[in-house]
Amino acid sequence: MRTIDDLLVEVPALEGVEAEHLELIAGCARNAAFHDGEYLEREGDPADTFHVIRHGAVALETYVPQRGALLIETLHEHDLVGWSWLVPPYRTEFDIRAVGAVATIAFDGACLRGKCADDPALGYELLTRFAQVIVRRLQSTRLRLIDVYGHVPGG
Repeated sequence: MRTIDDLLVEVPALEGVEAEHLELIAGCARNAAFHDGEYLEREGDPADTFHVIRHGAVALETYVPQRGALLIETLHEHDLVGWSWLVPPYRTEFDIRAVGAVATIAFDGACLRGKCADDPALGYELLTRFAQVIVRRLQSTRLRLIDVYGHVPGG
């Protein structure tokens, strides 16, 4: 059976992280599994966890009155899911729903925040890596908005 340490080495977002930091990160991690339609996290709930998808896909959604759930993005294998654990007030920003069977590495956000407070180099390492994820997601959202709202009929 593969350990969390073995699995973390395969996560592209953690490539190049020093072994001692990977060991600290692994100490806050566990394997998790979700069934189709099950929520990993709910919008507005405390952001106690983030995930790395091992298998399957998850939908990031937000609730829109009179429309219901609105799909923001679908994430797949190796993607990081959830950054709200990193910044106060530590509240989940979107619903995160399993699309089919999903396996993740789930990380305890409070555990990692404590380790980052004790080791500022680890904190900086994680912050810069999560900032890259946030920027990519914002760029992706911007392109989708241009696609939806940028076309002017007859223009």
